[in-house]
Amino acid sequence: MKPAPSRRQSRELVLQVLFQQEFAPGLDFHAGLESFKSSFTAPVEVWEYAEVLLKGISDQREHIDQMIESHASNWTVARMALVDLNLMRIAVFEIRLAEEKIPPAIAINEAVELTKKYGTNESAKFVNGILDQVAQSEA
Repeated sequence: MKPAPSRRQSRELVLQVLFQQEFAPGLDFHAGLESFKSSFTAPVEVWEYAEVLLKGISDQREHIDQMIESHASNWTVARMALVDLNLMRIAVFEIRLAEEKIPPAIAINEAVELTKKYGTNESAKFVNGILDQVAQSEA
């Protein structure tokens, strides 16, 4: 089953906002999202799902980072590439914490594909391995 294009667009938008927040830590996700609305046109579903993801990740970032770190042997989130880390944050939220959970296979595949697009093939293997462990672990 191929994911809905609007969901992929939402994830890409969320990646950009999260990346932007890394360099402007005081930037609220609402402001980050609004800054993109003036530059990009997308269906309303894209913006709505992006907001759900950003709010959830923002509210539970510490818990999400702990889940990622607990499955990353010899890695801390501080040492991870920002693209990899932020894509894992999105997927972990979708798999574990979202009200409307996404099946792990879909969330992991989306994260891996976006990692290949914005990161490296090696990053994709790293992201896949960690997300697979998160998906298999108990909540």
